[in-house]
Amino acid sequence: MFSRCVLQSTAKSSLIQAPFLQTRISALSSVTAHRCQNSIPSPRVDGRRYISAYGYTQAKALVYSRYGEPKDVLQLHKHSISAPNGTQVNLRLIAAPLNPADVNQIQGVYPSKPPFQTTLGTLEPSAIGGNEGAFEIIGTGSEVKRLSKGDWVIMKRTGQGTWRTHAQMDESQLIKIEDQTGLSPLQVSTVSVNPVTAYRMIKDFCDWDWMRAGEEWLVQNGANSGVGRAAIQLGREWGIKTLNVVRERQTPEETEALKQELKDLGATAVVTEAELLSGEFRNIVKELTRQGKEPIRLALNCVGGKNATALAKVLAPGSHMVTYGAMSKQPVALPSGLLIFKNLAFDGFWVSKWGDKNPHLKENTIKDILQLTRAGKFKDIPVEEAKWSWDTEAPELAAAVQGTLSGYRGGKGLLKFEGDD
Repeated sequence: MFSRCVLQSTAKSSLIQAPFLQTRISALSSVTAHRCQNSIPSPRVDGRRYISAYGYTQAKALVYSRYGEPKDVLQLHKHSISAPNGTQVNLRLIAAPLNPADVNQIQGVYPSKPPFQTTLGTLEPSAIGGNEGAFEIIGTGSEVKRLSKGDWVIMKRTGQGTWRTHAQMDESQLIKIEDQTGLSPLQVSTVSVNPVTAYRMIKDFCDWDWMRAGEEWLVQNGANSGVGRAAIQLGREWGIKTLNVVRERQTPEETEALKQELKDLGATAVVTEAELLSGEFRNIVKELTRQGKEPIRLALNCVGGKNATALAKVLAPGSHMVTYGAMSKQPVALPSGLLIFKNLAFDGFWVSKWGDKNPHLKENTIKDILQLTRAGKFKDIPVEEAKWSWDTEAPELAAAVQGTLSGYRGGKGLLKFEGDD
């Protein structure tokens, strides 16, 4: 009778998804209801989550079953996670950033789209939002070799779905943070996209003359972005000067404050987009580079349009432009003379595809960046936290996601889970 009582309580409130178990429980419910009424205390207290008698952990995930704006299509789905077996591990979310690419996936306009599935027991095939985040191991299967309870991990590949309170994955799908010392959840949760993008673009697309440290430049737009801030700090560490373009803020004082903030990170020079597109920009560059004696070897473009064209025009012959975004939604227009007479090279970089093709190099890059972070040489990006407790409702979370692409923001959106195991 005791086992039947436990099953009945589990069926009603822990949302076990196994159909055969639900069928069996349903048959037993009417027989045992009166016997079990006072046998087991309510597993829900003040709306808090719980772990069932059979080890099933209750979880929530932000999912979508069709493409559209996050505020219209994101739903909060409750489900249960069994105890891990074999090489499986159970995870608890620490923090997960809200990247523009995540929103583009939900809108259906991003080249990479996670599959719609029913593995979480959703009524319709659905995908879990998010590609980046930090998780803590809360349980391991008997055959797990590399991970232990309490370890921090991040996703090895994109599309694994990070906007969820808890998850169950195979240990082969995860990258372990070998040393948590001196690292914050923010630093770990945001390391695998923006910093890795900046690191690889600087390292892989320019043959820097390291004997001329401090005498070569890179120029970039979107300098206030996560990638831009990472590029500034990596340039400072590697002896590469940086010329950084930002959009004007609402007041001159705010613009100057932003310029100074980037200079404090290590930016050599900061100009506004208006200055970039003005007739004076060429003279500004000449003065900064000692009349061209210090060549601008690399341009990092995430804007496109006239902004990108202006960057290309100040590159030294034989240099390279790498495009990794298109915020203006305008094509990159290139004068033929830049190709013919300067022999410039133009490439694109997509960190998701690169990381999936180079998992070991991605892991090593992350380790290098985290080492710089521990040494105090890589500072945190500004964030706007969205607290996620067990009682947070779907509209509040969806609104935080929707705001990712809005106007001038005080920092990157970040889902921070405040819950127990």
